[in-house]
Order: sequence, then structure tokens, then C-alpha cells
Amino acid sequence: MNDLTQSAFAKPRVVGQRTPRIDGEYKLTGRAGYTGELLAEGMRYGYPVPATIANGVLESLELDDALAMPGVVDILHHGHFESLHRSPNSMAHGDMVSEVRLPFEDERIYYHGQYVALVVAETFEQARAAAQRVVARYREDDGAVVGLLHTDTQGELQESAGTSRGDPEAAFGGAEVKIDSTYQIAAESHLQMEMHATLAEWRDDGKRLVVHESTQGVFFQRNAMARIFGIAQENLEVISHYIGSGFGNKLFMWPHAVATAVAARMVGRPVKVVLPRQQDMTGGGNRPASRQRVRLGADRSGKLTSVIHDSTTETSWVHQYVDACGSATPSFYACDNVSTSQRVLEVNHGTPCPMRAPGEVSGIFALETAMDELAVELGMDPVELRQKNNAEQDPASGLPWSSKHLDECLTSAARRFGWDKRDPAIGSMRDGDEIIGYGMASCTWSAGRQPCEARVELRADGSLFAACGTQDIGTGTYTIVAQAVAELTGTDLSRIEVKLGETSLPAGPLSGGSMATATVLPAVAAAVRDALDAIKEVAVGSGGAFEGSDADSLSAEAGGLTDGKRRVSFAEILETSKLSSVNGKGSAAPGDERSEYSFRSFGAHFVEIRIDPEISRVRVARVVSTIDIGRAINPPTARNQVEGGIVMGLGMGLLEKLDYDPRDARLINANVADYILPTHADAPEIDVELLDYPDFKHNEFGGRGVGEIGLTGVAPAIANAIYHATGKRYRDLPITIEALLASS
Repeated sequence: MNDLTQSAFAKPRVVGQRTPRIDGEYKLTGRAGYTGELLAEGMRYGYPVPATIANGVLESLELDDALAMPGVVDILHHGHFESLHRSPNSMAHGDMVSEVRLPFEDERIYYHGQYVALVVAETFEQARAAAQRVVARYREDDGAVVGLLHTDTQGELQESAGTSRGDPEAAFGGAEVKIDSTYQIAAESHLQMEMHATLAEWRDDGKRLVVHESTQGVFFQRNAMARIFGIAQENLEVISHYIGSGFGNKLFMWPHAVATAVAARMVGRPVKVVLPRQQDMTGGGNRPASRQRVRLGADRSGKLTSVIHDSTTETSWVHQYVDACGSATPSFYACDNVSTSQRVLEVNHGTPCPMRAPGEVSGIFALETAMDELAVELGMDPVELRQKNNAEQDPASGLPWSSKHLDECLTSAARRFGWDKRDPAIGSMRDGDEIIGYGMASCTWSAGRQPCEARVELRADGSLFAACGTQDIGTGTYTIVAQAVAELTGTDLSRIEVKLGETSLPAGPLSGGSMATATVLPAVAAAVRDALDAIKEVAVGSGGAFEGSDADSLSAEAGGLTDGKRRVSFAEILETSKLSSVNGKGSAAPGDERSEYSFRSFGAHFVEIRIDPEISRVRVARVVSTIDIGRAINPPTARNQVEGGIVMGLGMGLLEKLDYDPRDARLINANVADYILPTHADAPEIDVELLDYPDFKHNEFGGRGVGEIGLTGVAPAIANAIYHATGKRYRDLPITIEALLASS
């Protein structure tokens, strides 16, 4: 372990302290360049034409009226499109490509919203108007698979991965207490603020492609597009400086990006496509619907003897995506007999994709609701049941946890919430006309890392520059990179410039899975140390500020070097040696620690709901959460991530679902008017506590990811609170007013 790990972070100066976002001014003043706002000289605008059926064949396109409209440059479609290279094994190569099929590859229609043409015009308004004049004629086929949860759904289920230890079936059969329940969750939309957008431009006589994209993985998209277009990676650049969130749907590269690049080459001009909200929702990814059966066996003391978690989720006909609902189950609780299984059903929807806490958030709803059912069956406090089954080491791998403080999360959140005032009797707690319900759930998310590279430059003007090819999706990556540089050099944040989101920079990871912080910061630290080694050699060299000294005797302090007697700024050292800058490069990757420890974050959510029994209106009044993510690099932004996850959990639990027409699988509510999601008026009082137990086994900064865990566990806590208030067990999400009225 590097000495800086213990000494530099024992008393945090910048890392772990409240730090304003360094990019905040740009966002507040509108100077942050989001893809949809960018302009290029001579740029044209593209507007996709979506299919209006979900299953069938495109028989013809009537284009004459559209082509005759003002400003229309071209209309791309199956019969008028470049021949591209398919990449059927793209996911195996590590590229997040949603659909194996290319845009307009054939005339088969697999889902409502699939693109059948792309209109290119001089202005956005002209492109949109012309797209609405394109007439598509179809042969609509019977037999569309409407969805997993639809009663008339027919389709063949495909087995996916599963896990097993012990003899779960036999242990369940012999259990003293059993829970056997099925849980269903409707499909959800990411509904991120910034829609998908692509600006593509061919340069150097068509030899080089530059793509501005709203993406969570610039390198993944570059690699995929390089193969699709058959060009060398060095001739393709993907740029994504600012992103208006994605929640996972920008991990994939969607068909509009490929179509935009083709259009730019065919018309010989830069082309930009910004998807309208409807198309973003039909063809830009969603959390797939799931059906899960959970069987729990326990003895009378509450000790789990068997956990069996079987899941089925949706995928599309054009690409198989598996939302692994049972991925957290083998590690969640101490139990010797555990199995999980996963199946997928091909449906006539756009391809689903990761959505915040993919798989696990759905699986934890089922598991944590089942745990509440078990607590009721045992007559045991739900917190006590979870503490009784706390896993002291990872039961899936047998490895010790790198750091785990779930018990403290449970006790601290329960104390702050006032759980001891809970009367467990159904409907016993009231305030005027409202029935009060208390519910809780544990939560967890895996802690991962990826390989990463970074570069740091110390400049003669006293500023520092840090660069990495990862991207900031709005979570604060720019700021935490600057914090790491400031921590190791003592330089004021105002003197640190950070550049992210370009494939011309050192290779960085995708922004997903709550892995970016733990991945990027160690690489940045390595680059800082390399730059410091370089300036130390300059300082002790001939004519240097510390000429003749031992380089190892120098250390960084307050934006300079010190030998313990005097400090000389980096700028002075470089000026003395007539150098404009020195550079450092660094890289980091997961190592042997993965075979020595298991890495996960844990937490607990406690929820108070209030129900007006006259109209069955549910209101989430309070949420109290305690989360253990190691060290929060920037506590306000980390806490904000949890708060945002809690509000998303409210939507998952009570409001959000994609509605498909049972007759033909068309998406009915592809807009923000009919797709109901939480607003400010729905947001409850939220109290988030972040424990501070740095996990130095995970990385030298002690931080684990925070984006996902705030969402996991919220929906079951709400459902459990509703049961406490009403005595009705709702196992299907969302728990709508209609569902409450139907069972009242």
C-alpha cells in the first residue's frame, strides 16, 4: 500500500470534504456544450421516421411529397443506405451495442418505433415536417408478443445463467416456515432529461469520422462504430463533454447514431439527430418487465435455511439483454442453500437495457418483500430478522467483505426514523383521517472497478491539467478528479483544469455500474505521482530549485515542492528550468484483491407512508436512509445521488410503467404526459446519512460507488409500509391507486 494511502487521507483536506462542482458555473450559465446544442458549419438535421406497427413487414414508402418539401436534402431507408459491416459479437468484444441489426438492414418490423427512414434537411423543423409526410405501408402480422406481464402473452422462454449452492429444494421442503410468492414489475422508462443525440462529421475527405454523442461510454461507441464502418480506431473520435444523465440507456449505442454517421457521409455535410421524447422512449431502451418467484425457508428462530429466486425478464427480438434479477441474492443473506435462475422472453418492444441498478433493484424488491412476509409469518420485527441473517462474509464466494457495516446502517436509520415507535398491528397507527404505515428494507450494490488511464500536466503558469477519456454523466466526475489532484499536490481547485469525454484522451471506463469513481481516481493519482516524479527530477537537476538534493526527500505541498525547510511552487521550478510543463501518465486496474475480498456496498431505507382510506391515495411522507459506500469523495454530490435514487424508487413503487396496447404491442404512453413519474410535489422528506468507513482494500481513496445503491430497496420499503397500513400485500409494481381501490 502506498504511503499516501494512509498518511494523505488520515485527515482529509479535499477528498471527503464538501466541494462545489467545478463545472457548475458552466451549467448554470449555459456554457456547457451538450450534444443537442452543438452546431457545425454547414450542418444538416436528421429526423427519424418510426414504424407505427410492432410486428410485420414494411411493404413500401411513399417519399415524393416529403422529398418535394422545402429544405429536404435526402431520405435514407432500406433501399437507399450504405452497406456496413455487421458486428454480431460486439457485446463479447466489450462494446455496448443495443441491436445486432443495423439501421434499415431489412424491411422486417420488430417493434413500434423501429426506424424505417431518416429524413435529412437544412433545418430541424424542415426535417420533422418532411418526416411526417413520409407514408409507410405495412403488412401487419398477427402474433405480436405484447409483454411478459400481459395475460395473452405467448412466447418461448430462453434459459439464462443461474447459480446454486447446497440443496435449496430439499431445505425448502423441510423448512419449518415457508414463503412462496410471485412478484411482478412493469417495464419502466429511463426518462432522462437529455434525449439521445448524435452529431456526426466526416473530415479529411471522408477518411476520419468525428462523432459528438450523448453517451456513457465514448470508447465503447468508438470501438463499435470503427468495426461497423470498417475504419481504424485512430480515424474515429467520439466526444461527450456534458451529458444530461442517462440512468443506463446511454451505455448502449442505438441505431440513430449509426444512421446519423451514414447520413453525414451520404450528404457530405455534418448531420445532427436529436431524438424526440416519443422515439427516445420507444427505441432508446427501458428497464424490462420482470416476473419473479421467491421461496424462503426458515426455522422458527428466523434463521434462513433456503432461498430460491427464479426470475423471468423481457428482451427484444433483435438483441438479447438479460436483466439479472437474482445477481445480489446469493450474497445478500447468510444461508447455506441458495439458488437463482433466469429466463428471458422475446417480446415486440424496443431492446431493453441497463437502468439504474439493473437487475438487482428488481430482484431486491422481490427478495426484501419476501423477507417482510417472512417476518410477519414469524411474528418478528423486520429489522431483527435481517440482523439475524446478516452475512459476516460473502456466502457466495466465501471471501471476507472488504468492508461491511450493514448492522450499523440498520440500527442508525431505525433510530433516526423512530422505528421503536412502530406499532406492528395492521392499520393501528393513525393521524386524523390518515392511516400511517412504516416499512423498511435493506439495500446493496456491487462495488466494481475497471482498467483506466489518465494524464496530468503541471504547467509553468501554476495551473494543473488532468485528462481521462471517461465521461461525466452529471454525477460530478469532473469535480472528484480535481479533488484527487488537489489532494495529492496541495493545489487550489481553482487552478486545476479537468478534461473528460474524448477518445483522444487516455482510455477511460464507461460511466455505469457505480464504478467510475473507484476506477478513475486511482489512475489519476498514478498520473499525479508520475508528474511529481518528473518535476522532482527537474528540481534537483542542474540549475534546479533544489539542485543537488535527493529527489526522494522532496514532497508536494500547497502547489509546490518542499524539502521540509522551504517550499518552491511548481511554477517557479519550471520557470527556473525554462520549461513550460511536465507531464505524468498513470494507469490502474483491479488486482489480486478480487481473489482476497468481496466488495459490496450496503444500506437501509425506512419509509413512512400515509393513506387516505376514502380515496386510497398513498403519500410517501418520510424516507430515512443510512448507506455505507466507504468514503464519500464529495459528500453533497454523493448524498444527492442517494436522494435522487430514493425519488426514483418512489416512481418505481407507486407510479411508473410503460403501457403496451394488448392488441398489437404498440407503446401507448410514450410521452411525459401519460407516463407518470414523481414530481417535486411527490417528493417526501428525505434524511440520508452516509457512513464514513473508507474501504482502502477497494482503492486508495477508500470510496465505493453510490449511483445505484440509493435506488435499491426503496420500492420494497414502500410496499412493506403499505402492508403495515392496510394489511394488503401488493406484490406487483407499481402499486397504483387503481390497485388499492380494487382491493379495498
